[in-house]
Amino acid sequence: MKLALFDGHRPGLVVDDDVIDLSPRVSAVTPAGAWSEWLDRHGDFAGVEDIDLAGLARIPLAEVTLDAPLPRPGKIIAAPVNYLDHKIEMSEQKTIAEYGVFLKATSSVLAPGGTVMLPFTDRRTDQEGELGIVIGRTARTVSTEDALSYVAGYTGILDISVRSTEDRSTRKSFDTFTPIGPFLVTPDEVGDADALQLDCWVGGEHRQSVSTSEMIFGVPQLVAYASSIMTLWPGDVIASGTPAGVGALSDGDDIVLEIARIGRLHVAVSAAQAAPYASRPLPRP
Repeated sequence: MKLALFDGHRPGLVVDDDVIDLSPRVSAVTPAGAWSEWLDRHGDFAGVEDIDLAGLARIPLAEVTLDAPLPRPGKIIAAPVNYLDHKIEMSEQKTIAEYGVFLKATSSVLAPGGTVMLPFTDRRTDQEGELGIVIGRTARTVSTEDALSYVAGYTGILDISVRSTEDRSTRKSFDTFTPIGPFLVTPDEVGDADALQLDCWVGGEHRQSVSTSEMIFGVPQLVAYASSIMTLWPGDVIASGTPAGVGALSDGDDIVLEIARIGRLHVAVSAAQAAPYASRPLPRP
């Protein structure tokens, strides 16, 4: 199944080029959104198949505005340097095996079709296309062998990153720096998440092209590793790392991330609010 939030966080089931409005059957009362609440109650999306669709509106996707399918995840856990080609590209000495994972602010989530706001006029900001792993059940110190049973679905993620001296969590947590979507896709439809083609274009330039089979930590290893550090809750998201091909974003760019069997995530880029790096809050004199 492909699941969406649209037109003000209404839950939907995506069928072909349409979305079936599930809001009369699936309600949400918190800003986390309907699908995070569903996972809290059920642990996976299997029960969505049992929803009675009779009488529900079916709307062309072209006529709706997609929201981030997880507008406020409990946590966004990110994997640095999880492809060897990106390690070489960035002249890194270490990989995720040495760096571990880091956290991104949930306030950085951006919906499909939104606009990434560049913060600085004089610091490079890059795109990083990544596979997102959505946790369904509470997980703590799970084994690699059992890890996939805790995965409720997958989505696309853009990890937008300022190149500056601050730590990763700071450089990657600006508002709009985590576009998510376009859909949540269940494991049965995705198949082997460690064998998906991932491509990313910026301004029409094809910058990234890779199979997720080239990740250093595959999906089971990422889930097991993250759960060995922190308890994973339903609706948490793991950004699995980016391959080579990251590059500078400019005002007016558009970014398209496409992951096989998941879909295309498209956002714009603006420098309308950018300011000099030196204008950020600094220590008192």
